[in-house]
Amino acid sequence: MEARQNRVMRRFLIHWLVTAAALAVTARIVSGIHVASLATLLFSALILGLVNAIVRPVLVILTLPITILTLGLFYLVVNGVAFALAAALVPGFTVASFGAAVIGALGVGLVSWILGWLVNPSPRN
Repeated sequence: MEARQNRVMRRFLIHWLVTAAALAVTARIVSGIHVASLATLLFSALILGLVNAIVRPVLVILTLPITILTLGLFYLVVNGVAFALAAALVPGFTVASFGAAVIGALGVGLVSWILGWLVNPSPRN
């Protein structure tokens, strides 16, 4: 039981750090996204993970009809809203516009995916 808890905690920490690194890269590339400090970056990654785990699924369900009508493109808007909400909740993490939020969400998702693959290239069972 303790070994399983250690494995779960290790996966959580790796995922958190990968998200923080992805957010740092995205903030460096996208001009409308700013993170004030390392502490803000780490806290922002944690809040972004919580928003993605709790709020985004609710938004996906509520916006499912329009997402279907737009052939999935509205999902980009949902991701942008979740990203902007995380920025609104964390002092020192700012997003200049909704467009920057959508691009930031895409950037964090893409960089997280690449970094996650580099950290753990084998598929999980």
